[in-house]
Amino acid sequence: MVGRRFLLAAVIPAIGFSAMPALAFEPAPFNAREFAAAQEAGKPILIDVTAPWCPTCKAQKVILSDLAQQPKFKDLVVFHVDFDTQEDVLHKFGVFVQSTLIVFKGAKEIARSSGETKKSSIESLLEKAL
Repeated sequence: MVGRRFLLAAVIPAIGFSAMPALAFEPAPFNAREFAAAQEAGKPILIDVTAPWCPTCKAQKVILSDLAQQPKFKDLVVFHVDFDTQEDVLHKFGVFVQSTLIVFKGAKEIARSSGETKKSSIESLLEKAL
């Protein structure tokens, strides 16, 4: 009897998790090699410059998480750049402020935005990379 209860306790949550939709894109910390590979493959790319203390960045994170549910962004490759610790990457992209979003289509930068927290504007920005 205890064995069945244990089995049900393990299986029921697993069923619930498998029914949850997968994110269209999975953000990752910036990695120069992976970024170059995504560019070479012609992928749509988002560089998300963020800081843990930044309220605008937190608002953007919520919006990006929501947009990640949309299938149209399934191929978007997202890299997070930490504003406080990745100065070399900030210089590479010419970023001077946290809460900067940069979109690429392959090797070409398409657009960028800083401080934007309007969902429709961020969605439009991401769509430019598709």
